[in-house]
Amino acid sequence: MTASRDSLRIILSSPRNPLNIGAAARAISNFGFSHLRVVNAYDVAYQEARSAVKASAILSSSEQYHSVGDAVKDCTLVVGTTSLGHRELQHPLYRLEYGGTLIRHAMESGPVAILFGSEKFGLTNDEMSHCHWLMRIPTRQEHESMNLGQAVALCLYELIRETEFETKVPSSIARADAGQTGRFTDLLLDLLRESGYLNPRIAESTENKVRRMIARLNLTARDAFVWLGIFRQILWKIRQQ
Repeated sequence: MTASRDSLRIILSSPRNPLNIGAAARAISNFGFSHLRVVNAYDVAYQEARSAVKASAILSSSEQYHSVGDAVKDCTLVVGTTSLGHRELQHPLYRLEYGGTLIRHAMESGPVAILFGSEKFGLTNDEMSHCHWLMRIPTRQEHESMNLGQAVALCLYELIRETEFETKVPSSIARADAGQTGRFTDLLLDLLRESGYLNPRIAESTENKVRRMIARLNLTARDAFVWLGIFRQILWKIRQQ
C-alpha cells in the first residue's frame, strides 16, 4: 500500500472555506498521501489555507486547475463523492467501505482521483460526468452532508484501514500456567466461602462456573501473582473480624 499511495489524487472542486482546505490537506498528510489538486478555488481562501499549521508541505505542493477535466486527465479512475440527496442517479453508487476496496485495487495500477465538491452544493452534474462511479459515506438520511475536511479524512482512513492495522502485544509477558491459575482459583473460592457468597446447596456448580470464568481470563503470570496477594490480604482481613 505504501508504494501505491503516490497514485492517489485528492481533488477539491470550488472550495471556499480556508479551514476546510487546510483540514483536507492535513488529512492527506496524516494518512501518508501527498497529492492535493484544487479546481476553481476561491483565491482568498486558497491563499489563506496555504499557511495552515502542519499542512504547509501538502498545500505548497498542491496544484491549481481551472476545470475538473484538466485535473483528472492523467487518472485511470475518477471517483466522485456525494450524499446524492434528491438528484437522479446517473452513475453506479457505492458505500465507502466497498468503494475503498475498489480504489485500493485501482491504485496498484495507475493514478486514481477522489473528487470532492464545494461545501455548499457538492458536485455538479457536469463534474459528476467526469467520474466513473460515485461513492458515499453512510451518514443518516436526515443529515446527509458532511464537513469537507472530515469527509476527506474518512475516505483516506478507509483506504489504509484494512492494509495497515496492527496489534502491538508485548512478546515478553508470560501467561500464567495451570498451577498458577489453580492457586488463584482456589484462593478466590476460599474468599467466596469466607464471605458467604457460596451457597452450600449449589457450591459445586458455582465452583465449576468460577473455574471456567478464571480460565477465560487468560491471566498473565504477573497478574496472577498480584491477584494472589490481593486475595490473601482480603482473606486475612475477613478472618480477623
